[in-house]
Amino acid sequence: MGIYEKIVKKEATIAVIGLGYVGLPIALAFAKKTKVIGFDINENRVNMMKKGIDPSYELSKKEFEKSDIKFTHKIEDLKKANFFIVAVPTPIDEHNLPDLRPLIASSTTVGKVLKKGDYVVFESTVYPGCTEEDCIPVIERESGLKFMKDFKVGYSPERINPGDKERTITKILKIVSGCDKDSLENIAKTYEIIVEPGTHRASSIKVAEAAKIIENTQRDVNIALMNELSIIFSRIGINTYEVLEAAGTKWNFMKFSPGLVGGHCIGVDPYYLTYKAEELGYHARVINSGRYVNDSMGFYVAKTCVKKIIAAGKNISKSKVLVMGATFKEDVSDIRNSKVADIVKELKSFGVKVEIVDPHAESDELKHEYGFGLNKLGKGYDGVIVAVNHKEYKGYDDKFFSSILTNNGIVVDVKGLYKGKIKKFTYWSL
Repeated sequence: MGIYEKIVKKEATIAVIGLGYVGLPIALAFAKKTKVIGFDINENRVNMMKKGIDPSYELSKKEFEKSDIKFTHKIEDLKKANFFIVAVPTPIDEHNLPDLRPLIASSTTVGKVLKKGDYVVFESTVYPGCTEEDCIPVIERESGLKFMKDFKVGYSPERINPGDKERTITKILKIVSGCDKDSLENIAKTYEIIVEPGTHRASSIKVAEAAKIIENTQRDVNIALMNELSIIFSRIGINTYEVLEAAGTKWNFMKFSPGLVGGHCIGVDPYYLTYKAEELGYHARVINSGRYVNDSMGFYVAKTCVKKIIAAGKNISKSKVLVMGATFKEDVSDIRNSKVADIVKELKSFGVKVEIVDPHAESDELKHEYGFGLNKLGKGYDGVIVAVNHKEYKGYDDKFFSSILTNNGIVVDVKGLYKGKIKKFTYWSL
């Protein structure tokens, strides 16, 4: 009997390592159908989940109900598992190099509890070759078991989109891969327990790893092109969104838009690919150029705001600017790699007094991560930068901005949310 049949009959248990934005939805989806152990090293997060609370505030309490799951931070509890899914973060360090410490630590943990016949599937985004070259040797060392002979490994990249209530884990086609035909079949069938559209079976682990990393690299490069175009169009004196609207009337025009590129995916994953390319002796010019453009956009937005305040005849060192939104994207609480921090940093470098509001972010988290917290909405601002298009901001108009801006105030609308709606103030968007 294969591992898939044992899981279906609840004779084998799935363990999900890492219960963040990716791991928790996977764990709960499987827990509706199978036996699951949800493991996270953060005891406080585990205690919240035991009470039916998602620490990321993405899932409702109802989604925890009728789930056959045990939440734990104790490694010994993982000894009861047979099918391990690793869904830990794969960030970059201060030099934009891959930081594999969470992945290696998780591989070490799995190795300590692995038994003969067990499976390990990695979901964390990595460069092609990482699973086989970096993770498997650690598992072998810690477990004393032999890869292929004693245990099987696969890779199935996550496709979670934070804040998206429609395209959830069970609704998105899943890429799967295995170390041989038997493991591929078992891994595919196991994921098909919860994934309604089914699976795409990649020919190898490296192919699956590469497929994931180019999803975000492709988007990153295309957004970088839009950001560069917005800089050019701003100098010409035309609105980028009006240009895109006109160009978009052609059936094969690719509809990307300019903006801040942060978060734990698009702003990070391309660096994993360029790292691997450099290791192989190739400098990825297009990808690196795209990363440079996107990483500089926060500073560009802040400098543009400063220039417009000065042009309005105001003393920039005595000016006050409101930044609306601090998360990396709209309608989520996730602040990881938020490029809003670059806007705040650049504004402060000019001596500007900066206040930040956000209906979704946690002030303490921002303080810990970036050195600034949230403020209450005030008045007398010389400029407002709407950095994140939270749903709470969509109904604002001249009347709202009149209540908080000084005369000759500036409205900087990063994503063009108020295009054509602001008449009383100087308006600028990417």
